[in-house]
Amino acid sequence: MRTIDVFFYGLFMDADLVRAKGIESAAFRPASVTGFELRIGNRATLIPAKSGRVFVMLASLSQTELAQLYSEPSVQAYQPEAVLAKLSTGETLAALCFNLVEAPLADERNPDYAAKLRALAERFGFPAEYILTIQ
Repeated sequence: MRTIDVFFYGLFMDADLVRAKGIESAAFRPASVTGFELRIGNRATLIPAKSGRVFVMLASLSQTELAQLYSEPSVQAYQPEAVLAKLSTGETLAALCFNLVEAPLADERNPDYAAKLRALAERFGFPAEYILTIQ
């Protein structure tokens, strides 16, 4: 089965959450993407930022698995976008990223979501300065 590299920067970085949604085959690898920064409103999204860098988990999923994952009403507004992800090994891969078409407003907040995402970032050993930006 053909797979596509997709990177997760929100709660889908949690392999247990993805498995709970019926996707067993995803192999997660840490990576980063430059040129973006994380913005959390009710949900997370990435926005362009020239000097930004986001730490993510890269997974390989089939088209069917991606459709299954992004068919839920809470994530249907996310649209795919092509990016270059850099693995911790230094290898750069083309990957899909799912972003909101319209970013959350600057004053929109979801402290519970941000706390869960910070906990994941800490568990994965992402840089402390990056974790501090997750608000």
